Amino acid sequence: MAQTVVETDARLSPKDFHIFGSGISFSVSPTIHNAGFRHLNLPYTYDIRESASIDDVAGLIASERFGGASVTMPHKLQVHKFCTEQTDTARLIGAINTLVVKQSGKQRIIHGDNTDWSGLYNIITNYAEGMGANQSPKVGLVIGAGGAARAALYSMYRSGLEQIYVVNRKLANAEKIKGDFVGTCSINVIASVQDLPCLPDIIIGTIPADVTTEEQFSSIFKTEGLCIDMAYKPRQTPLLTAAQRNKGWNTVTGLEVLLAQAYDQFRLWTDREPPVEEMKEAVALHEIQKEKKAGSTVL
Repeated sequence: MAQTVVETDARLSPKDFHIFGSGISFSVSPTIHNAGFRHLNLPYTYDIRESASIDDVAGLIASERFGGASVTMPHKLQVHKFCTEQTDTARLIGAINTLVVKQSGKQRIIHGDNTDWSGLYNIITNYAEGMGANQSPKVGLVIGAGGAARAALYSMYRSGLEQIYVVNRKLANAEKIKGDFVGTCSINVIASVQDLPCLPDIIIGTIPADVTTEEQFSSIFKTEGLCIDMAYKPRQTPLLTAAQRNKGWNTVTGLEVLLAQAYDQFRLWTDREPPVEEMKEAVALHEIQKEKKAGSTVL
């Protein structure tokens, strides 16, 4: 069976995949995707391309070797300018985190998609299935109002949550999202977490961990629920720590979210199922090596 895979993939043309963003030198996305490419014997490579402007990577996107890209901040809201087409979901969310190259005859198509929402959706639905029909989550809270928050809100809607709240320091940004989602789902904007009329079953944080404290989240947890933080630097955020003070709460780190959306990206790029265990193992080894390096630096 392994020999068949090698023979089939040997006929593929080499392709370059990247992650586009600013301040992303710490990204583990190359570790995730290169592990998958190696395991399936695909002649693909994935690397980090830092850029202050999405225009700086125009040449990479135009290259014949370009196979696709992950797109992170601050480019998720601007990369559409390079897309031939977008999914309806990416257009509704207003943010693209995945570029896929497609071929239609002689026409080369740059396809814009969003896997942030689908990764979150898979996490939420897996949690809900374990709860049982009579205990399914009904109330969701999203903290923040950027591109990641839009994906989080959409994932809650698609997961069937009945009430969805968004809180953000700048109310105008939250109100903008609410307006953009009119006709799709109803979103309730609140000025602070203290204004929640009922406690949430699902909480998704989408803001940098270094601007938050445990105390500001201490009052938002009921008996049980699911707390997800999309920030993954540091891995343990104040929001997750506040959730873990409550025994009935499951927590999901930003690294786990990154993996969940990366699996969907891998499917879009390769038309293959991602080797999940191998990708997880590569990340675990990466984390161990990073800790050892940090320890030796301290000494």
